[in-house]
Amino acid sequence: MKEFKVRVYPSKTTLPKEKQLAWALAQLARANTAIDPEALAMAINRIIDNAAAACAAINRPPVAAARTQALAHPRKNGATLFGLPSDQTFECEWAAWANNVAVRELDMHDTFLAADYSHPGDTIPAIMAVAQQTGKSGNDFILGVLTAYEVQMNLVKGICLHEFKKDHIAHLA
Repeated sequence: MKEFKVRVYPSKTTLPKEKQLAWALAQLARANTAIDPEALAMAINRIIDNAAAACAAINRPPVAAARTQALAHPRKNGATLFGLPSDQTFECEWAAWANNVAVRELDMHDTFLAADYSHPGDTIPAIMAVAQQTGKSGNDFILGVLTAYEVQMNLVKGICLHEFKKDHIAHLA
């Protein structure tokens, strides 16, 4: 396992991209790693779980409001929205927003319990939207999901944010 040294820097400090956490996470995600069959099955199940939760909430007011916001940002070869035909695509950040609102609305998707708790599946809509807009393969999408789960679950195992009166969602920030 590769370990990354992480520390906090003052906001006035501009690090080269190679020293930023986002860069390290991107390197982790793009590592040429074989996908374990059990991990693949888990990822597929989590993607189905997310889609089912989104479909169950698709017409609830917060989901409809987020979808309306996304509709104002069409983009050719963008990302899709739950509940709309796949030939309608939108800016990936707006698709991620609308789709994540749909997934989170009923709070019925995956939960991971450790030192803290989390919903690592919260990462799936954003990964899906970026993968769609950038034309990534299904394998790339799955690697992104698996990387997000690995990072999220290790953060939750290692850092209990509730001890500091912070909500677990901050692990995703």
